Amino acid sequence: MNRKFVDKVVSMTGLLLALVLLVAGGLLTWGYSFANGQVKSQLASQQIVFPAAGSGALKSLPQPDQGIVAKFAGQQLLTGRQAEVFADNYIAVHLKEMAGGKTYSQESAASLANPSDTALANTVNTLFKGETLRGMLLNAYAFWQLGQIAMYSAIFTFIGGILFLILALLGFSHARKEDED
Repeated sequence: MNRKFVDKVVSMTGLLLALVLLVAGGLLTWGYSFANGQVKSQLASQQIVFPAAGSGALKSLPQPDQGIVAKFAGQQLLTGRQAEVFADNYIAVHLKEMAGGKTYSQESAASLANPSDTALANTVNTLFKGETLRGMLLNAYAFWQLGQIAMYSAIFTFIGGILFLILALLGFSHARKEDED
């Protein structure tokens, strides 16, 4: 088997891999754009705004949560990262305070055991709504995070595709030089 033939086969394989990686990078970029666009448009339509800096709503949070939420003070919730912070460091804190640390299921069981307690029924209703909103925001965060993974994957895939393209072109160049020798 001569060297020229091996160079051409390896270079063609590299060229094929480069094409596959560049197409995959394009698809991953599309996935990233789709995920980010969907998350942003869905969150924007909800018109959720973080509490303003220095507001009572912000100051009422425990210190660690206050510092995290303050980074987004006054901003409209538009990204997955913001959705995670709002769900875990704002809504969850208020729900925990409201129910004395009990979960929706614990409060619901207590309400079912005592159906005449309207205050408890109202707490259960509010916990249900809060946990539902929190769950939706965390789903937006998860979808956004998948988009972020697609973005980084696209970058590495494009780099790999370009690298294989360069190596394939060098291989074809080497095969041409073998002709001259």
